[in-house]
Amino acid sequence: MVEFDTPTEVPAGHHVENGGPGLVFDLGGGVRATKLSVGRMDNNAYLLVPASGPAVLVDAAAEADRLLELVAGVDVRCIVTTHRHHDHIGALAEVSAALEVRCFSGAPDAEAISEATGVEQRGLWTGDRVALGDDHLEVVGLVGHTPGAIALLWQPDEGPAHVFTGDSLFPGGPGRVNNPEDFDSLMSDLEEKVFTLPDDTVVHPGHGDATTLGVERIHLPEWWARRW
Repeated sequence: MVEFDTPTEVPAGHHVENGGPGLVFDLGGGVRATKLSVGRMDNNAYLLVPASGPAVLVDAAAEADRLLELVAGVDVRCIVTTHRHHDHIGALAEVSAALEVRCFSGAPDAEAISEATGVEQRGLWTGDRVALGDDHLEVVGLVGHTPGAIALLWQPDEGPAHVFTGDSLFPGGPGRVNNPEDFDSLMSDLEEKVFTLPDDTVVHPGHGDATTLGVERIHLPEWWARRW
């Protein structure tokens, strides 16, 4: 894995190469993250490890062998899936069985994920929390990319917040939607539930590089106008 001593030393965008080593960086509040790109669709998986207590794996997307290598020796208690799409759940059955952990996803997507993977899901939605060590991640429901997509928010006492958005928000715009109604829903949810956070909030998407809300915020009118 590539590791850096402080957040300021992490390369811009937290870039990782598909199939390459993981990138370890500080989230503040005693939590460190490892970002790993897996599968043919360049999915990001994130391992969030607190100073003490249980860790969280976000999106067991593909390449179970690499994910199990990533979590070896780490006290992972749960896997959170950001949404139901096939490229985000490909390794869920194998990894969850090997780790014997609970699995969570957005409540409106939970049944579809359970049916596709055979893994029982516990549904989450806005206002729920996921334990991370002695603290927690906040759950944010974002309807549009799928009916039950969620983001996970980490807010340390000092330093910027971090939001893991799955495919609901990327550098340059919202995630893909199937119709105008879903676009309106997703954009409204993003504005009301995510873009209310400070500009220095770091966005960690389900594919590709990271960004900040400040960088993206100025483009909101453009996204509304272009409708994607």
